Amino acid sequence: MSDKSIYKSHRSWWPGVKILDRYIIGKFLGTYIFAIAMIIVVVVVFDYVEKLDNFTENHVPVSEIILDYYVNFIPFFVNQFSALFTFIAVIFFTSKLAYQTEIVAMLSGGMSFRRLMWPYFLGALAIASLSLLLNLVLIPVSQRDCVAFELKYLKTRKSEQFERHIYRQIEPGTFAYVRNFTKANNGASFFAIEQYEGSEIRKTLEASDVKFDPETKRWSSQRYIERSFADDGTEIFTQNRNLDTLINLDVAELGRLNELLKTMNIVELNRFMAQQREKGSDSLRQIEVEHHTRYAYPIGTFILTLIGVSLSSRKVRGGTGLHIGIGIALCFSYIMLNRIFGEFAKGGSLPTLLAVWIPNIVFLIIGIYLYRKAPK
Repeated sequence: MSDKSIYKSHRSWWPGVKILDRYIIGKFLGTYIFAIAMIIVVVVVFDYVEKLDNFTENHVPVSEIILDYYVNFIPFFVNQFSALFTFIAVIFFTSKLAYQTEIVAMLSGGMSFRRLMWPYFLGALAIASLSLLLNLVLIPVSQRDCVAFELKYLKTRKSEQFERHIYRQIEPGTFAYVRNFTKANNGASFFAIEQYEGSEIRKTLEASDVKFDPETKRWSSQRYIERSFADDGTEIFTQNRNLDTLINLDVAELGRLNELLKTMNIVELNRFMAQQREKGSDSLRQIEVEHHTRYAYPIGTFILTLIGVSLSSRKVRGGTGLHIGIGIALCFSYIMLNRIFGEFAKGGSLPTLLAVWIPNIVFLIIGIYLYRKAPK
């Protein structure tokens, strides 16, 4: 049999992917799925035990617990643990290959280390694509159902949907304040609109017992007060009846911003970000961090895969345990940096784009260094 026919016999259904590639991809993804499944089982069991009293007290049907809550609960935690278990899967499988001198055999047989990385990156592509799909589309939808379930059955969430004091910029120089808004009756105990010129307040509108109409998007009250302030400090005070006003503030914006952002798919998030940018909202940084994070986190899968393979492909004393220990330390460092620089971005210490991507940049440099030091 000629060399050409041998090459053809080792080709798979995907051009460029050979039997060895399929073996590595299968082991990589198989280890990842097994690890992520194990942690999800543990998380679900602990969460169920924690909420069992609420489920029993509220007589929640088993079908709703499974279909409305846990089916929607699982995608969020799969994505949360994805980076960690991608790293663990790569290190566990690769260090095992190194310990059994299989990587040495591959490299001695003429395979380059760059070529060895190919099936790992194909596996990382599958995981990153899943993470991107979860981040952009599926998790926001599932989070809506989870929140609806928790508001219906779990007492701990019923008082947390809206902040007691809500202060939002609705356009440059104009702010709205809403106190004690409740979704049940779409009403608030107090409502105010403030207009500023620079740092000086120029006009206010204040009303008590305000109602919001979800269909017309209008705010109404039986009585309201208007105040205006002149440059010399003179105040003009008027009392009026039958407030009926339309302002650039939807009731969806009154919810806790973190929870609101998590329930938006990427199209809704982009639209909301553009709207808040036009308003000059002080929450814009937080929205931008959420937007960039949804892309940066899946891209990190490739970087962690590069680090994992480069780190664990060399046979060392201590074997798999040492590799996993170093790998977990690096992975938690990556997660910690993401959180730290995310807070820097929200606080305005760094540009949001730079802050969100700094952990990926730092670990890409680490990955390139380890790749250069890896066995060739």
